[in-house]
Amino acid sequence: MLSKFDIQKLQDLPIEQVAGALGLSVNHHKALCPFHDDKHPSLSFSVRKNRYRCFVCDAHGGVIDLVMRYLNKSFLEACKWLADENNLVVSSETILEPRTLNLEPKAFDASRYEQYFERPFLSKEARHFLFEERLLDPRVVRWCRLTSWRDMQEVPWLQIPYYDREGKLIGIQNRNLVKGATPRFRFPQGAKCSIYNLQILNLLRPGETLFIAEGCSDAWSLMSAGHKAIAIPSATLLTRKDKELLQSLNSHPSTLNLHFAMFPDQDLPGERLFLQLREVLPSLVRHQLPRDCKDFSDLYLKSLNS
Repeated sequence: MLSKFDIQKLQDLPIEQVAGALGLSVNHHKALCPFHDDKHPSLSFSVRKNRYRCFVCDAHGGVIDLVMRYLNKSFLEACKWLADENNLVVSSETILEPRTLNLEPKAFDASRYEQYFERPFLSKEARHFLFEERLLDPRVVRWCRLTSWRDMQEVPWLQIPYYDREGKLIGIQNRNLVKGATPRFRFPQGAKCSIYNLQILNLLRPGETLFIAEGCSDAWSLMSAGHKAIAIPSATLLTRKDKELLQSLNSHPSTLNLHFAMFPDQDLPGERLFLQLREVLPSLVRHQLPRDCKDFSDLYLKSLNS
């Protein structure tokens, strides 16, 4: 709880400076978006308005919003991080709840969406994408509980649920199935899309290999190829909590002697993600993709078509 004056002081911090402190590389007011699997910089910063917006997944907001979403912090935690990072002294003379200022985002309401994944429905566009374009194993699609829907403009979307290790729905990623359309991704308010397919950890046996993919698509392809896999949503999105979870796998009784492997994407973000993961998991084994494959999904498709 902070005073209105203190909150405004934090909101007025230069947003590109804050983005840099978070580790984002900002060039010409653009950066790779950390909230989806971004290959080309689509996160734009308005210096005049001191706000950010992604023109692919439509993530947007101000300084405090950026810190909350990137670091997966609450409103007050984000304010404290900003104050500490910028050596600002904030007072608490006038106490205000964040919701009074309409700055605290609503929590993700899992109960609103759980019913859609109990009996998943795949539209013709979703089936074409999953089974004809991606050539995925239907068992993998069922395991991941992928479903589909259409918005009011009749745009088809693939709906991807994120569960924690106990099977609790914690977030949803909606993927636009119209090629080249924007936004490409949408997320319900409050959704936490951190590490994908955590429920697979419950099936691991000591000594098995767990593959770490970049993005859901690569995880689906790895599983269709017979591997057990989890995924980091984006090469630019590896939070502190995600790192702590990955580190815990080395000490958890159910995952002792686990081996870790990865096929890094053939680009700079993919290489950067591998190096970040290697810091957390020193035993992580790198598998090199062929030069004509940009990611594992490419390799998977080529192996089926050869």
